[in-house]
Amino acid sequence: MKKIINFFDKLEDHVRGKLSLYPIVYAFIGGVCVVLFWRGVWHTADILMVQGGSWNAAIFYEPTTVVWTTVIMLLTGLFVSFFIGERIVISGLKHDKKVFEKTASEVAEEEGEIEGARQHIKNIEKELLVLTEKINKLENK
Repeated sequence: MKKIINFFDKLEDHVRGKLSLYPIVYAFIGGVCVVLFWRGVWHTADILMVQGGSWNAAIFYEPTTVVWTTVIMLLTGLFVSFFIGERIVISGLKHDKKVFEKTASEVAEEEGEIEGARQHIKNIEKELLVLTEKINKLENK
């Protein structure tokens, strides 16, 4: 089983790597497949509901379906994540403005802060290299 999972994992990495070179084709294939997947789910639910029985009617009756799927999505954290996304929630908690609400100067300021953080990280990397060399010299003595 592990070999099968590993094979498909490597295959997925390979296909994703190739498709990422062609983002429009990748988006088109992905969009079509997502729609066809949900079409299949929808029609399968319809087939199961039509087969009858009180159990099928209870599960697939539209108002009931809305209730139990909402509960499951809330319990798993998918409801908020799917419908509004984590980024919007985090920006709301931080009281950030939306990107389109920011002025050019605010965007430039943020870019400057990011560049400053990058430079700080580079300095830390250099210091770590120097310290590593000193430790290696002490160990070799």
